[in-house]
Amino acid sequence: MLKTALRGFAAASLALLPLTVSAPVQAADTLPLSEAIARLPVAVESRDGYDRDAFRHWNTGDNPSDGCNTRAEVLIAEAVEPPTVGPRCRLSGGRWWSYYDQVWVTSASGLDIDHMGPLAEAWDSGASGWSAQRREAYANDQGAATSLVAVTARSNRSKSDQDPAEWLPPAAGVHCRYVAEWVGTKLRWTLSADEAEVGALREVAVGCPDQTVTYEPAA
Repeated sequence: MLKTALRGFAAASLALLPLTVSAPVQAADTLPLSEAIARLPVAVESRDGYDRDAFRHWNTGDNPSDGCNTRAEVLIAEAVEPPTVGPRCRLSGGRWWSYYDQVWVTSASGLDIDHMGPLAEAWDSGASGWSAQRREAYANDQGAATSLVAVTARSNRSKSDQDPAEWLPPAAGVHCRYVAEWVGTKLRWTLSADEAEVGALREVAVGCPDQTVTYEPAA
């Protein structure tokens, strides 16, 4: 009888203990391009204090046990025809489509991994106030397929750190896609845009009535 009473007391005590509840996972959001642009916070940008080394990349990637860094993992993920992965993640063969300039590439060495939102642009737009860990997460972000893009070295270096007010892909037919991915990246990381940038985004959006933007806030 005493044991039964004690068990009942213990159960009642446990019921009073606070429960640990995990934070809700934010679902991906899909919006028309024009609405997504309207969600961007508008602010003056500043490059004061920028140093590319403030964004550590490439790190060991999403799977540190595979011996590949982020660059190699993106190349493997985006290959239209998979490359052979050799010792120390050396890639041979394979085929990629560089959508910026509509070019097929058959050598990994001919590709750059473009940060959809260039590191300097991210710094200007809010990343200057982030921790080193968050900047590293941004620079190696494989949580969204559009954050890092395998494209020809030529097109990536032509883009450099310019925003859509200054640069758009040479292939005009992909401007809607590119602008949607740019806006999605900024919304994912809660980065701002300046007035000239927003103006350019809106101008492109006029010709993209069916384009949507899908993004999931970064952890």
